Amino acid sequence: MQKKSNYKPLVPAVEHASQVLLCLGAGDKFNKRLTEIYKQVGIHKSKAYTILNTLMKFGFVEKDAQMKTYSLGPCLILLSRYFLDNLNYMEVVSPFIAALAKETNGTALFGMVSGEHVFIVEKYEGNQNVAFTLRIGHRFHITLGSHGKSILAFMPDEKREKILARKELYFYGDPASLDLKRLRNELEECRRKGYASDIGEITPGISFVSAPVFGLNKKIIGCVILIGTFSGHMVEEVGAKTAYTGRQISHRLGADLKNIYMDQS
Repeated sequence: MQKKSNYKPLVPAVEHASQVLLCLGAGDKFNKRLTEIYKQVGIHKSKAYTILNTLMKFGFVEKDAQMKTYSLGPCLILLSRYFLDNLNYMEVVSPFIAALAKETNGTALFGMVSGEHVFIVEKYEGNQNVAFTLRIGHRFHITLGSHGKSILAFMPDEKREKILARKELYFYGDPASLDLKRLRNELEECRRKGYASDIGEITPGISFVSAPVFGLNKKIIGCVILIGTFSGHMVEEVGAKTAYTGRQISHRLGADLKNIYMDQS
C-alpha cells in the first residue's frame, strides 16, 4: 500500500511574505512595529525583519525610520490598479449566479446599482416550472422589494435616513403600504442574516430574496437577487445561500467584509 504524499505545493518564504502583507493591510493601524508584525504572523523576529527588507526593495512595504514602523508601499497601488483596469465584472459574477440558480432551482440575477435604480446585468434560470420574463437591462427602483431592503440595510446611516425620509418608497410595492417600523426591523434582520426577502408582496405567489454585493471601500455596487416559488423554511435556506453568494462575489471583487455584518460568526 502506497503512503500518501505530504507534499504541498507551497513556498514557505512566499507564504510568510504574503502573511506579512496581509498583516500590514489589516486592522485600524496603517503603521505597525516589527514586534506587532512577527507576533501577529507567528514567525521569528529575524525572519520578519528579512521579509520586510525584501518587500521594501520592491516597493511593497515602506519604513518610517524615525518612528521605526512599517506600512504598505506604493507598488501595491500599481498592481491593484492593473487588476482593477482589467477586471471584468461579468467574468467574476457569472459563475456564482449560475451556481446559485442551479443549486436552488430559482432564477438568479445580478443587479448593478446606478443612481436611483438597480439594473439587471446577469440572469440564469433554474429548473422551476415558473418562468420569469425579466430581461438583461431591466431596471428596478432602488427602494423596491427585497433588493431595496438589502441595499438600504448596509448603506451608511446618514444616507439611509435621507432615503427613509422620502415620501415615496417602494419596499412593499405601493408607497401607501409602507410600515416604517416594520421596515426598520427587517433592515436590522438583513444586517444580521445577510439577506432580505419579499414573500409574495410585490408579486403574489412569488418570493424574492436578495443580498448586497460590495466593492472596494465597502461600497455597495450591486446585489444578488433570487426569484422563485419558495415559502416557509425554504426562504431561510435559499436566503442563506443567496447571502453566501453575495459574500463570495464581494470577496472576489476585492471587498473587505470585516465588520460589515452584525453576525460575523
